Amino acid sequence: MRLIEVQDEKTRKAFHDVPRRIYADDPVWIPHLKQDVEKVFDPQGNRLFKKGGLVKRWLVQDEDGQWAGRIAAFVNPKYSKGMEQPTGGLGFFESTDDDSVANLLLGAAEDWLKEQGMEAVDGPINFGEKDKFWGLLVDNFKDLSSYGMNYNRDYYRRFFEARGYQVYYEQYIYGRDIQLAVQAPFARKRAQIEARGGFKVITARDISEAQLAEYFCTTYNNAWGGHHGFAKMPLKQAQRTVKTLKPVMDKDIVFFVMHGDKPVAFYVNIPELNQIFQYVNGNLNMWGKLKFLYHKLKGTADVMVGLVFGIDRAYHGQGLDGYMIDIAGKQIQAKGRYKTTTLTWIGDFNPKMIRIAENLGTERTRTYQTLRKLFDPAKPFKRVPIAK
Repeated sequence: MRLIEVQDEKTRKAFHDVPRRIYADDPVWIPHLKQDVEKVFDPQGNRLFKKGGLVKRWLVQDEDGQWAGRIAAFVNPKYSKGMEQPTGGLGFFESTDDDSVANLLLGAAEDWLKEQGMEAVDGPINFGEKDKFWGLLVDNFKDLSSYGMNYNRDYYRRFFEARGYQVYYEQYIYGRDIQLAVQAPFARKRAQIEARGGFKVITARDISEAQLAEYFCTTYNNAWGGHHGFAKMPLKQAQRTVKTLKPVMDKDIVFFVMHGDKPVAFYVNIPELNQIFQYVNGNLNMWGKLKFLYHKLKGTADVMVGLVFGIDRAYHGQGLDGYMIDIAGKQIQAKGRYKTTTLTWIGDFNPKMIRIAENLGTERTRTYQTLRKLFDPAKPFKRVPIAK
C-alpha cells in the first residue's frame, strides 16, 4: 500500500477517479463537478492561496494497484484566526472500507498540519466557504443529496471516531412540501408588520445585478458576519457570488425584505442543481453544459434549495421571519414550478433558525457533523458557541 502526493496530471485525474470506485454500486451518489473540485485547489481560482492558504493532497494505492482513497489537508488563516488555537482542515476524504487505508490518509493529513503549526483539525470541511463540501453525513444515505453537499459511506464515521475526532457541531437539513399552507403564526406576523408599514418584500427580478450583490452583502453581514466562523463579507466577494449564481438563478425565488431603502432580511433559493447534474456525470464540459441547459429549460428541477436565510440582528424579534416567509411562500405556490423545498444546513449552534425551520412545518431530512480533533488530548474539548 502506497501513499502518493497529488502533484501532476495523472494523480489529479486519480483524485477524481477514487469516488467512482467507492460509489460504483450506489444508486443515489452524484459526483461533484470536477470543475468545482479543481477550483478549490487552483491558486488562480481560489483567493485563499493569496492570503497565505496552504494545501496538500494525497492518494492511497492498494496492493493491486487500485486507487483506494484520497484526502486533502489545508491551512486557511482566515478560518483559523477565529479559533482558540491554530486550526487546520481536512476534506475530500474517500476510502474503501479498510481501516489501514483510512488511517494512512488521516495520519498523513494530521502530521502535515502539525508541521504547519496547527494544534487542531476540523473535518471534513472545505478549503473555502461553508456552502460546499462541508460536514460528514451521518444519517439518510438513501435520498439524493443537494448540490455541493457531501455524500459519503456510512462507515466513514467509524474512521474518524477511532482517531479521536469529536462533534464540533451538527448540521441539519430540513425539507417541506411547497403546497402545504404556511402556518398561522407566520400569517399573524405578516399582518403585524403590514400594520406597522414601511416594509416590503422584493425579489431579485425587481433589482439590478449590482443591487443584488449590494443587498446580499449588507444583509449577510448584518445577519451573520462576525459570528464564530462567519467572517464579514466584502462587497467584491458578494459580487463574485452573484456572478457564480447567475447561470442557475431563478430570480422569482430570491427574496429581500426592505425597510425603506435598506435591506434587512433575505431568503435566497435556487433550483436543486443535482436534479440536473445527475445527467452530466460530474463533468461540466461542452457536452455537460448542453445537457445542463436542456434540463434547465425543461424544468427538470422541481425542488428548490434555500441557500441562506437571515435577518439583520437589529431587527430580531420583530416578526420579519413570518412576514417574509408568508409572502414568499404564497408567491412560490402561485408559480407552481416547485413541489418541495430543502433548506440548506442549519447548525445546532443556531437555535433561532432551527425554531424558524421547525415552525415552517419542515421535517429534518439529513444530519451532518463537523468534527474536530485536538492534537493535545489533555486540552479540554469545546463545542462551537451558540449564536446569539
